[in-house]
Amino acid sequence: MIIYEFKVKGKDLQYRAIDDAIRTSQFIQNKCLRQWMDIKGLSKHDLNKYCAVLAAEFPFASELNSMARQSAAERAWSAISRFYDNCKKKVKGKKGFPKFKNNCRSVEYKTSGWALSESRKLITFRDKKGIGTLKLKGTYDLNYYDIKQIKRVRLVRRSNGYYAQFAIDVDLRIETQPTNQIVGIDLGLKYFIADSKGNVEPSPKFYRKSEKQLNRANRSYSKKYDAAKNKAKQCLSSNYHKARNRYARKHLRVSRQRKEYCKRVAHSVIQSNDLVAYEDLNVKNMVKNRHLAKSISDAGWSTFRQWLEYFGHKYGKVTVAVPPHNTSQNCSNCGLKVKKSLSTRTHVCPHCGYVEDRDVNASINILRLGLTTVGHTGSYAWGDLPSWAVGEAARSSPKGRG
Repeated sequence: MIIYEFKVKGKDLQYRAIDDAIRTSQFIQNKCLRQWMDIKGLSKHDLNKYCAVLAAEFPFASELNSMARQSAAERAWSAISRFYDNCKKKVKGKKGFPKFKNNCRSVEYKTSGWALSESRKLITFRDKKGIGTLKLKGTYDLNYYDIKQIKRVRLVRRSNGYYAQFAIDVDLRIETQPTNQIVGIDLGLKYFIADSKGNVEPSPKFYRKSEKQLNRANRSYSKKYDAAKNKAKQCLSSNYHKARNRYARKHLRVSRQRKEYCKRVAHSVIQSNDLVAYEDLNVKNMVKNRHLAKSISDAGWSTFRQWLEYFGHKYGKVTVAVPPHNTSQNCSNCGLKVKKSLSTRTHVCPHCGYVEDRDVNASINILRLGLTTVGHTGSYAWGDLPSWAVGEAARSSPKGRG
């Protein structure tokens, strides 16, 4: 499955219709979640049937395409299923109990409710929301694929406009020649990655570089906020909404910079090696450190891992996530533990005299662990699929859980 994204062009009335469809999808998702809370033992199939009940009860819900309503119910079930999985796995701490949504930004159609033009440059939505025909602006060419291969179409609202995403069912596998190279990767803050061959990639720090502009835009946005009007549920000024949009667009730019950087580095690593071992970091817990949370979020480790697993699956390369415990403390030469603080950037072993950069030493340990893991469990650590593949399998599963 691949995702092609296009920017859509239309009139203001059409954009308002898209917003209405998004609000309706959010409403159905929340109502399905409430139904699951009120009636125990509901399955995914029961929530799909409940969509028809909502359509009969609320006229604005019946205006949305039936498969789009089912897609909203599936979003609710996705959160419920994740909660069940966390409970079964006995995840420590909060189990992620499903929450009601109040700011959804997308609506998803399946195989009906939309139609592409012959040139594949226009898309028409046929439900009663009044979205109509939108122009598709982008570099991808949908003419290479049959209409039956397009399984879902998603309309997304962002700060700089509206986008259409096409989920296309194609075989991702691409055969490549073996490189006969293996590598271990350590993710860090000083260096974005350091590998077991001694190569390092500097951390770009996109957020830190744009922080002054973001803070300036945030102050401008805050000055135009009227607490009294908001409390009285009155519309805020147009200048406030313009300032808020400028602030959001700056954040969107930083997010895209980080994503493209992670994508480029992950692609380079996969193309250059047959096996890649990396740390199985729990970023969600790591950002609880208030001294390092901003730097960890700016690094984009989770995004890099997702792209690494995706490209590994696409090009048939082995990617292995290993536990990060003591990879920075142990000596990669003699294996003995050498305690060091975060500020100590050079590994100096008092036992064997080995001296190396802290991150490079950790990457060698990660590679050694990765090779041990592969010998027992195969491509992925503990036999797990990549995170993106797990999500795709959950969406494509025909049956829900009772």
